[in-house]
Amino acid sequence: METNRKKKTTTENFIKDVRRKTRRIFSSEQKIQIVIEAMRAEISISEICRKHSIAESQFYKWNKEFLEAGKKRLSGDTTREATSDEVTELRKENLRLKEIVADLVLRYDIVKKTLDILD
Repeated sequence: METNRKKKTTTENFIKDVRRKTRRIFSSEQKIQIVIEAMRAEISISEICRKHSIAESQFYKWNKEFLEAGKKRLSGDTTREATSDEVTELRKENLRLKEIVADLVLRYDIVKKTLDILD
């Protein structure tokens, strides 16, 4: 009985892992399109969820996030999080600017020492 239970648990875990690894990932644009499609009210929420193979709970989560984001923007909260690409680009630019400043400081020190020697 023990070994049968362990095997079942292992099988269940295997199935969960497979589902987790094969889970579809929707882009933000796809999520927005699905939510807007529901707002048009041409077909029911359950039909939309079946059409896109998502759970209704997932749809309602996206819908809530969509409405909350719109609410924040309309209330004047315009700060937004940078995307990872933007962060990467900003870090590269920051590094480049630090190198330029370091180079200028070295040049300044050289010129200053040269002028001190001439005096």
